Amino acid sequence: MSDRRPSVRRVLVTGLAATALVAGALTAARAGDRVGDLPSRYDRSVREAAAEVAEQRPHAHREPRAGGDGHGHDHTDGATKNALSRAGEQGAEDPTSAVTRAAHIAAVARGRQTPEPELTTVPLRQRRDRHPGTRYAMAGGCYTLVRGGEPLFFQATDLGDYLLQDTRRRFVASGGGTAAEPADDTVWTARRAGTLTTFTSHGTTLRRAGRSRFLLTRATGCSSFPEARVNVSGDPFVGVSPFQEVRGYVDAHTHGMAFEFLGGEAHCGKPWDRFGAPAALVDCEDHQTGTSALETLLSGEARHDPVGWPTFRDWPAPDSLTHEGTYYRWMERSWRGGQRLFVNLLVENNQLCMLYPFKRNSCDDMDSIRLQAQRMYELQDYVDAQWGGPGKGWYRIVTSPWQARRVINAGKLAVVMGIETSVPFGCSFTAGPTGDRPDARCTEASIDRQLAEVHRLGVRQMELVNKFDNALSGVAGDEGSTGAAVNAANFLETNTYWDMRHCEPAHPDAHDRNQLAAPSISPDQQDALFGAIGSLYGAVGSALPVYPRPDHCNERGLTGLGEHLVGRLAERGMLVDPDHMSVKARDSLLDLVAARRYSGVVSSHSWSTEDAYPRIYELGGYIAPYAGDSTGFVKKWRAHLGWADPRYYFGFGYGADMNGLGAQGDPRGADVPNPVTYPFEGLGGVTVDRQRAGRRVYDLNTDGVAQYGLYPDWIEDLRLVAEAEQGDGEAIVTDMARGAEAYLQTWERAQGIDPDSCRNPDLRRTVAAFRTAATRGLPIRGLLQRVGQPYLRQDLTYTYCVRSASDPELRVVVDLTARGRVAGVRVAR
Repeated sequence: MSDRRPSVRRVLVTGLAATALVAGALTAARAGDRVGDLPSRYDRSVREAAAEVAEQRPHAHREPRAGGDGHGHDHTDGATKNALSRAGEQGAEDPTSAVTRAAHIAAVARGRQTPEPELTTVPLRQRRDRHPGTRYAMAGGCYTLVRGGEPLFFQATDLGDYLLQDTRRRFVASGGGTAAEPADDTVWTARRAGTLTTFTSHGTTLRRAGRSRFLLTRATGCSSFPEARVNVSGDPFVGVSPFQEVRGYVDAHTHGMAFEFLGGEAHCGKPWDRFGAPAALVDCEDHQTGTSALETLLSGEARHDPVGWPTFRDWPAPDSLTHEGTYYRWMERSWRGGQRLFVNLLVENNQLCMLYPFKRNSCDDMDSIRLQAQRMYELQDYVDAQWGGPGKGWYRIVTSPWQARRVINAGKLAVVMGIETSVPFGCSFTAGPTGDRPDARCTEASIDRQLAEVHRLGVRQMELVNKFDNALSGVAGDEGSTGAAVNAANFLETNTYWDMRHCEPAHPDAHDRNQLAAPSISPDQQDALFGAIGSLYGAVGSALPVYPRPDHCNERGLTGLGEHLVGRLAERGMLVDPDHMSVKARDSLLDLVAARRYSGVVSSHSWSTEDAYPRIYELGGYIAPYAGDSTGFVKKWRAHLGWADPRYYFGFGYGADMNGLGAQGDPRGADVPNPVTYPFEGLGGVTVDRQRAGRRVYDLNTDGVAQYGLYPDWIEDLRLVAEAEQGDGEAIVTDMARGAEAYLQTWERAQGIDPDSCRNPDLRRTVAAFRTAATRGLPIRGLLQRVGQPYLRQDLTYTYCVRSASDPELRVVVDLTARGRVAGVRVAR
């Protein structure tokens, strides 16, 4: 797919345009650190920078407690694909002054000099015993059932369920004999009675040599089960305590369960299947001829090889948006390569689901969210099954920053559940002559009830809008032909188009997506899937409003119901994502959370505008720009260094937006002076080699981020690009590795924890007051609730700055027990 010619794309697109217009018209008609190594003289320039920030903007944290002391893009066009903001045009000037930027950059650099947390490793897998100790322990192992019997490979299909594969790669079947392919009747459920195991399938009990209970014995000689490889060697890094500072990369925005959205048929393949890669990594039925109008419009290729496993000739690829990119073994590779936090967003768009002609699932946003949440737990169980039983897998859904810290320090992947949908909680509206009328299903009471429901499901991060204006907020909209298509769907949902009006913002980026006078079909759109479905099956051909000259701002902002939801999210300590909101709505949201002194704001994939980023940082929020190309991402990182607030720990993440909603990073080429050289050393000292899946070998230099397993390679590419540009390759990798800690600290502040007193001198207490608050036996969470976040979290010690007239740099150290309770407080010497 890398040899496509622009002229071919134009011909394809032109041909599809006429079809889309006709389809649109028809649809419209139908629709009517150590202590001594601390900055002993807390750097003057950083402190002055913090003072400058404090003078310019109010503090985002709470006052001291009483009694205390204190996608529109061309895949080859870096100007759009790698924009700082996907929600508006590129700004011509920086929203911060040069002096402030320099101070912020210096503060981040100083932060990198603080001591690294002590890390160690744990074995990747537990030693396999001669006889499995539980009914889960034989997963991925070779055993005999009886002495002298044929060795069988045990491939887990779920917790306690297995395929029994013989040496001829055939599967033991319940009806007797074997089968060439796995099926329901080849799945056996294991049950234990003491040291013996029985296996049943469809009412049949497995018998061998006259026995039905077996002492499984480790063997050799089994045939291998077909599966994608990981190609990362070395044991996972872990913390030396469960509550110390963490390390690891963060993806704050991806759609791992997108195979169930848009009716469940627009996305080809899925992240796992009980029968493995050959069953999970297949193309859609309507692609079997090698053609698909939707894939053609998105990728610009007239045809593609529909075969996935084992050849993967044409997909996955950076610009193949209809095919699975987050297969669990690819995610495992990213985890093994250093990723430690993953935000999975449950996603839906009801109108585009209804427009798409193929479906098997409900198009209701909340039905889809519930289904995708269920699938996340099923995947967690499946990974557990592969790794030897409940809780043993690396994919761990977390619901608090404390739990996430424990998971990451155990060397696993903390998975946060989020929502990104156009009509959350049924909160649509209908426009009318007397104003917008919210859907009857959307009231403060119904919002509270449904928020409680998704919170029980595990949701902890949430956007208010996606593609349509709704009863909570206006949207930023999309531009170009994507904008035309989605705007038409917005009309179907709300009986009105986006209320885009001419505006002249003080900051050149502070506007929404500019609209065209007339649509022109183009594949060069971020979030292109939405536009393509609307173009092919929707109402592009219907009459669209005539907008005034740019710039455009959506007049619809944050509604009263939206304010209510933001308040409820803050009360629950959930993370609110302002991406996709109109500038007017996002400004209102940031004003609202600033008034509440609430830090729980995460911009996850560059769908906020540049003027908002400094505000999010000053709140103590977290920003993860859209990943895109490695060259473009390095530029984003440099810009964000100047916006980072010195009062908070800084770490950086990315939003891959993989699986249907955003194209991935393109290759720089194998002929560049500084390509990725395999194998290379990844985070924690692991060795990363080229990834293999079936017969396909992936190389970032020529394949780009074709699938999720190539993100460790992409981060190595960030290092190479930054090093070649300004000699700061290690700096960007350090900031990325600090990303998980920064995210967790934002989440802690959202839970009511004050920021650290070293970076925030006004929060310092006297030694006596600190000792009174940090009582012996207090658990970690209680400690943080009383004295705020520590400046350093090292194995069994937390370090804080305290107030002293004689020593302005006085610090105290809280010693902790191995179980995470306060053992004592001492003055640092």
